[in-house]
Amino acid sequence: MTSGTDHPRSLPPSRPRPERPRSRLLPDTTPWRSSRDFRLTWTSGTVTLLGSIFTMTAIPLQIADLTGSPLAVGAVGAVELVPTVLFGLYGGVLADRVDRRTVALATEVALAVLSALLLANALLGTPAVWPLYLAAGLAAAVQGLQQPSLEAMIPRLVPPDQLVAAGALLSLRWSIGGVAAPAAAGLLIATAGVPSAYLVDLGTFLLSIALLARVRPVPSERDAEAPPLREFAEGARYVARRPDLLGTYLADLAATVFALPTALFPFLAEELNATWALGLLYSASAAGSLVAAATGGWAERVHRHGRLGLLSAALVGAATTAAALVHGLWAVLLCLAVAGGGHWIGDTFRSAIWNQSIPDELRGRAAGLELLIGSAGPALGDLRAGGLAAGQGIRAALRTGGLLCLGGSAVLAAALPALWRYDQRAHRPEPVP
Repeated sequence: MTSGTDHPRSLPPSRPRPERPRSRLLPDTTPWRSSRDFRLTWTSGTVTLLGSIFTMTAIPLQIADLTGSPLAVGAVGAVELVPTVLFGLYGGVLADRVDRRTVALATEVALAVLSALLLANALLGTPAVWPLYLAAGLAAAVQGLQQPSLEAMIPRLVPPDQLVAAGALLSLRWSIGGVAAPAAAGLLIATAGVPSAYLVDLGTFLLSIALLARVRPVPSERDAEAPPLREFAEGARYVARRPDLLGTYLADLAATVFALPTALFPFLAEELNATWALGLLYSASAAGSLVAAATGGWAERVHRHGRLGLLSAALVGAATTAAALVHGLWAVLLCLAVAGGGHWIGDTFRSAIWNQSIPDELRGRAAGLELLIGSAGPALGDLRAGGLAAGQGIRAALRTGGLLCLGGSAVLAAALPALWRYDQRAHRPEPVP
């Protein structure tokens, strides 16, 4: 908590920043060092992410062990999608109505309770299957409520000139988690059993709660009286009337729907005669993101964020197309890693545009809309890739998706010049109509 002399709604003061050599590639850690609340939030989120990946690994493995059915395992995604979307939309409204720190903390407690229930079920002599689906669906709903508040908090924790660096650091933690946690979870489950994974997740939630409790309040700056649906519609109209902002969502959709082929990886590994390398295919994108994040110090010196967002989507499409054309496991892995780096660049600059240009009273609803797109894009991408692969083959599905992403980026650049010209030096938050 801050002292009584701190105004709860004020941004932390921007400290003088030493001039950094332009050749430096290491990420800028200024937000982490200068803002206590950002440091607490970043650490809390990292701890939660690492623990959650243990549970995300354990639930499908436990369902497979209890049922022996691939369909039963695949049904977990369907159980999670609808709650994520519905509660994510309401979570966006909630983030613009109440204290965002309070929402983040309360939902973190709820997620800890769900982890405890999963642990209790796993310790039974004969664990039941239905609690796994129930917990997955409830966790998706709670995360949908939580995510918009967490995202909308960031511009209130760091000054405007550090938002790009803050976004890069947030992306870095996702990359670290995506590379390290799945392998660690698999090793722990293989040696100590499924309950150990849930125990780790519960422990990380308790630590995360302790960290979040120390973050200063981030109260709403407006009084809301309209029904939630009307409030969300207000946010959607704001996005729709801004072509540059709308373009960031469409660029994200192009990358995830067309060029995120995770559903094809088991079949691609078989085609490459490398079923042993399935885990490498899954982690290649995260590894590419990690390399990009670890060398992303250049990002804060870029001002045309819209242009980089579009070019990154084109890079993802080109790399995915190349993955369909090359032969050999390591060449495919390299292409997927390049695509992962492109995803990191796009996420970093899209996040910068959202945080810099959306009024604070609308940030929660904009984050809710982003969560909707972020959830629907990969699901639609798996459906597209799987359907096309069934009719035309794995390579055709990869190639077509990459080319569609590449072409979609070009279309967006031509159709939405406001996004291509977007320059953060000239842009200020627009007033709410």
